[in-house]
Amino acid sequence: MRYFRSNNDKMNDFTTKKNYILADELATIAMGKQLADIVKNELKQGVVVFLNGDLGAGKTTLTRGFVQGMGHIGHVKSPTYTLVEPYDLPDWQVYHFDLYRLADAEELEYMGIRDYFNSTSCSFIEWPEKGQGMLPAPDMIIDLAYHDEQRQISLHAKTILGENLLSKLAE
Repeated sequence: MRYFRSNNDKMNDFTTKKNYILADELATIAMGKQLADIVKNELKQGVVVFLNGDLGAGKTTLTRGFVQGMGHIGHVKSPTYTLVEPYDLPDWQVYHFDLYRLADAEELEYMGIRDYFNSTSCSFIEWPEKGQGMLPAPDMIIDLAYHDEQRQISLHAKTILGENLLSKLAE
C-alpha cells in the first residue's frame, strides 16, 4: 500500500480515530478500495460516511476508490451539480452526495433522501453540514486535509459498525 499509519487514538465509546498520510492520488484511491473491500467482504452491511475537507482535498478521489472497490467499472464523477451520483451494483447501491450547492436542507426531503439509506446502500456525503437534520447519523466521519504534497486522512468511528470497519483497516 502507498499510505502509512501515523497514529491510533482510542478517545471514548464509538470515537475510535485513525490517521494516515496518503502519499498521492493512487494512495487515496487505494484507501477507498480497502474500505470497500472491508464493507463488501467482511461487514456485509451498508455504511454512511461523512466527508470533510477543503475543495481539492481528495473527497471525490477517496469515494472513487470506494466505488471502484465495490465493483463499479467506468467513470466516477463528482456530483457537484447533481447533488447525488448513484451507482447501482449487483449487490449494493453506492451513493455519492455533494451537498455544497444545497441551498436548504429541506430540499433533501423533496428528493426522497430517506430512500437512499438501507442495509445494502453505502453513502459518502460531502459537505454533510448542509444537510443537517435530514441525514442519518454517520457510521464514520472522514476528514481529509493537505499535508505538504500529500494528504492526511483522519477516520473517526461513530457507531459500532464504524468501529468494526476501523478495526479491520490495515495497520
